[in-house]
Amino acid sequence: MVVFLYGFASHRNESKKINDINVVFKNGDNLFISYEMVNKLLIQNLGTDINQSKEKLNLNNLEEFMQSNEMIENADIFLTIKGDLGAIITQRSPVLRVANKTGSYYYDKLGKKMPLSNNYSARVPITSSELNKNNCSDIICLANRIKNDVFLQKQIIGINQIENKSTKQFELKTRLGDQIIIFGDLKRVDEKIKKLKVFYQKAISDSTINNYKTINLKFNNQVVCAKY
Repeated sequence: MVVFLYGFASHRNESKKINDINVVFKNGDNLFISYEMVNKLLIQNLGTDINQSKEKLNLNNLEEFMQSNEMIENADIFLTIKGDLGAIITQRSPVLRVANKTGSYYYDKLGKKMPLSNNYSARVPITSSELNKNNCSDIICLANRIKNDVFLQKQIIGINQIENKSTKQFELKTRLGDQIIIFGDLKRVDEKIKKLKVFYQKAISDSTINNYKTINLKFNNQVVCAKY
């Protein structure tokens, strides 16, 4: 009797139809892809009839299909007891915008390209450097550092990568004061960022920040500036 009841309940559960689709965005607001777009993608994969039986649904294939979208980093798809289809969506997080002769697009925190969105424009540094999958790792690393620092996120509006014979060198464009920060390579990154913050704190307090054209962080234990 127990085996019969279990088999009967299992059969009834598998034959249930999908009632509804519930979408949740894991990392905040749906900035780059809307609820409607996610629903459309799910229905597109399910077929014209969303009310198919649960036993015919392949959740792994559905997750792979959703994650193939350029705006989606990860998708967890599941079914509820009530028969609803649930989707927990993690959007890609841009850290850098490229604007050069090859086009205009984002790089996300993992160093993957993502297109611009009609729904939202991310406030991230812009670069005009020519980047490809072989030379973008360092600039993505620096862009992530800027993204994760409250001060730098507000102040840095541009990053340019300058090819050098031995290492990649970087210059940063600032919002306040309109300076060029000569950052150099990625050695001693923490030290350079600390020096920059101390310099800005002093230059803003004595109202001299607008006097400087360049701020050079490449030297040990000092900040070298050039005035206009």
